[in-house]
Amino acid sequence: MDVDFEVVIGRELRLQEPGVRGDADAVRALLHPEFREFGASGAVWDRDSIVRATEASSSTDERIEAREFQATRLGPDAVMLTYTTHYRGASALRTSIWVRERGEWLLRHHQGTRTA
Repeated sequence: MDVDFEVVIGRELRLQEPGVRGDADAVRALLHPEFREFGASGAVWDRDSIVRATEASSSTDERIEAREFQATRLGPDAVMLTYTTHYRGASALRTSIWVRERGEWLLRHHQGTRTA
């Protein structure tokens, strides 16, 4: 597997850890300043709103189960991840776009789509 893919998947998984989600600075360190998310709930999030939301939801040790990762290189400094999640009885298809800036991989865009 491509080393960049391994790094990006690792960073994506970090965003799902309860300890990271509860640490605003740790979440900000993984998100691009112009981050945008189209959530599975239908909500649209920016960097600040997702930092607040992840902090608020981190009170549980319940883990997000993520699997079936597929990585696609979009350019020398851009990777798209697709995968599925299972959390609190709900499943979703996920897409994340990661970009490398000044040597760091940052999440630029994320979309979740609930599945039946």
